Amino acid sequence: MDTSIFHRFSDIETKEIAPGFLSKLIHTNTNTINFIEVKAGASVPRHQHINEQCAFAIEGKFELTVNDVPQLLEPGLFAIIPPNVWHGGTAITDCKLIDIFSPVREDYKSL
Repeated sequence: MDTSIFHRFSDIETKEIAPGFLSKLIHTNTNTINFIEVKAGASVPRHQHINEQCAFAIEGKFELTVNDVPQLLEPGLFAIIPPNVWHGGTAITDCKLIDIFSPVREDYKSL
């Protein structure tokens, strides 16, 4: 197996990036991909960053608030959040989410 191309998801360390947010992070040259398991009731406060963010709910329900407008993110609905836009959210149920950031989240590299 060419380990410069293929990797095992099970080899990625799980990190708690915020209380109740358990992440497996993949960094490429241009993106950060965040596979997140979120406990019901866990929330991330309103924040902004320089990265464009694509947010997907794979399982469960997550209330994502963008520019002070809440929307229930669930399978079948995704969000594309432009850079520097205020957003935050709360897990309504246990969730599995995927966030894709461009450019790379340099702050997540040090976690």
